[in-house]
Amino acid sequence: MPNRLAKGLARAAMASALILTSGAALAQGAPPAPPVQVSAPLAKRVTNWDEFTGRFEASEQVEVRARVSGFLEALHFRDGQLVKKGDLLFTIDQRPYQLSVDAARAEVARAKAQVELTQSEVERAEALTQNRTITARDIDQRRANLNSAIGSQQGAEANLKTAELNLEWTQVRSPLAGRISNRRVDPGNLIAGGQSGATLLTTIVASDPIYFTFDASEADYLRYSRLAAEKQRASSRDNATPTQVRLADEREWKRQGRMDFVDNALNARSGTIRGRAVFDNKDEFLTPGTFGRLRLFAGETDALLVPDTVIVSDQANKIVLTVGPDNKVVPKPVTLGAISEGLRVVTGGLTPQDRVIIGGLANPMVRPGATVTPQPGEIKVAAAK
Repeated sequence: MPNRLAKGLARAAMASALILTSGAALAQGAPPAPPVQVSAPLAKRVTNWDEFTGRFEASEQVEVRARVSGFLEALHFRDGQLVKKGDLLFTIDQRPYQLSVDAARAEVARAKAQVELTQSEVERAEALTQNRTITARDIDQRRANLNSAIGSQQGAEANLKTAELNLEWTQVRSPLAGRISNRRVDPGNLIAGGQSGATLLTTIVASDPIYFTFDASEADYLRYSRLAAEKQRASSRDNATPTQVRLADEREWKRQGRMDFVDNALNARSGTIRGRAVFDNKDEFLTPGTFGRLRLFAGETDALLVPDTVIVSDQANKIVLTVGPDNKVVPKPVTLGAISEGLRVVTGGLTPQDRVIIGGLANPMVRPGATVTPQPGEIKVAAAK
């Protein structure tokens, strides 16, 4: 009996030793909680921008047509060059119009001679009235002849001005400064002039400044109108609202402009309203018809910012991993805004007290529900360029 008791105690001691040994091994082999850097979202007042797609348009555009008809005699520009206002572009055969000017000048000279003659007749008649050698009727007739001669002279002078104007119009000049297109008619061709049916010679578009036109939705228009009514943002109809634009191959918003026009009605078919911004183009780089992306100032608001790298996609949702009070990873669905100063604006889903994981996300053990070791970090805005 004592032997059996001794054997049982020995077996119990051995089992306890095995249990303690395996527990120590398990405790020794368990991985520690992974360290992560955490920080509260950066609370900052940010500038809001709305983005729109549009194209550049010329601030001025004209179709160059002649005012008089004739044979095109000479060309004075190179296709596609920059021209100044008043530069000579085309010359029409001036000989017929020069003859008209000469004829009109001759008619003016004849009318002046007639006026001088009738003027002298009136003066002689007035001298003869003193001795009553001429009747009052004759004096009235001579005065009427003088008035008629004066009217003829004025008509001849008007015809001379018309002829000189037609002669001047044989030199077709640029009505504005800008870039000219190619010639549509070569010298030697007969062109038609006048107000209707005139031959198109070329086109010119103004290059500086240049317009950018875009369409905004009805929802955007209503939002801007309410902000203006609440004095939170001035209306673009009354204020030069700041805008920025970038081209298809540009990543930064380097080109600064301002709003200068909002249409007076929404398009009933598309439910959009047309807006227009103006940009300086002194280097002639921007060309009408070029596609671009525009940012329109939409006011300032208080927002929370986090690095864009901490945003995790979960199917159609965007989430941010945070650390709860028990040091466990808690995912939070968030609503995102635009990028501001290198950080992503979070418009919903986070509070200023949340501890956002900003470092250590590459560790596969950092997942929802896992226990982590939080370490203090800091969210900073990008350095200004």
